[in-house]
Order: sequence, then C-alpha cells, then structure tokens
Amino acid sequence: MDSTSDTDQRLTELEIKASYSEDLLEQLNLTIYRQQLQIDALLHDLQQLRQQQPDSSGAPRNLRDELPPHY
Repeated sequence: MDSTSDTDQRLTELEIKASYSEDLLEQLNLTIYRQQLQIDALLHDLQQLRQQQPDSSGAPRNLRDELPPHY
C-alpha cells in the first residue's frame, strides 16, 4: 500500500511540474510575440527614417559640405 501512495505522490508532483512548465511556456510565447511586434515597429520606424534622409542614395557624404560657415 505504501508504494501506491508513493506513486500517487510522485505522479502529483509530476503533474504540478508539468502545469508550471505549461504556464512558463505560455508566458515565454507571449513575450516572444510582444518582442516581435516591437521589432516590426522598430524596423518600420527605421525604414521611415531612412526615407527622410536628404541623400538616401548611399553615396558617401563630403564632410566639408557640413562645416559651419565660420570655418
């Protein structure tokens, strides 16, 4: 009879661990989903910033063009 009680206790502990693991997995999935939304928003913002650049052709800039007039 003692082995049945021990088995029941071990089974209960395993069920508790499985429940905690499922909850953790759901939390991690939600975190990953939220992070992906943030990454998508940041990529969108970056694309908009690149389009706002005056010279977005990728050509190297001449730093002399950016010197203040008193130089």
